Amino acid sequence: MAVKTKSDRGPAGTLTVDDLTRAIKNSIDRTGMKEEEARAMAQHVLNFFGYSERIIDNVLEPEDRDAFYMLEDSGILTTEREETTLYDGREWRIHYWMFRKERIHELVAAQKAKEEAEKLGSVYDDVPDDFWASRKAKAEPPK
Repeated sequence: MAVKTKSDRGPAGTLTVDDLTRAIKNSIDRTGMKEEEARAMAQHVLNFFGYSERIIDNVLEPEDRDAFYMLEDSGILTTEREETTLYDGREWRIHYWMFRKERIHELVAAQKAKEEAEKLGSVYDDVPDDFWASRKAKAEPPK
């Protein structure tokens, strides 16, 4: 299965690997999850969904479900359940996982802003180090 990596959103708000990677990096670990780890997690999760809007919980292994719960805690995924009555009268519950695309797009925008801010740096980066020493000396009262 080919995974779309181009970050242009499609008409239906297609979720890309790049977008999900940014969202994961911005939500899971504020101290800086490695790009490779976030991308691997994004690809792994997207492989379950394919082109579907939701997936059934039964397809997940326990370790995959743990990752999904972690993404749910960060606001990237959500769950839904459906109840149906079987022929013999018993109730049957079906659990689904879905992306919270609005939240993902918020996290992507925040991550892009953070990356832009890091590129621009600070206004203080251009100030020479000796300037601060001279300013400190002027600020100290004479003894």
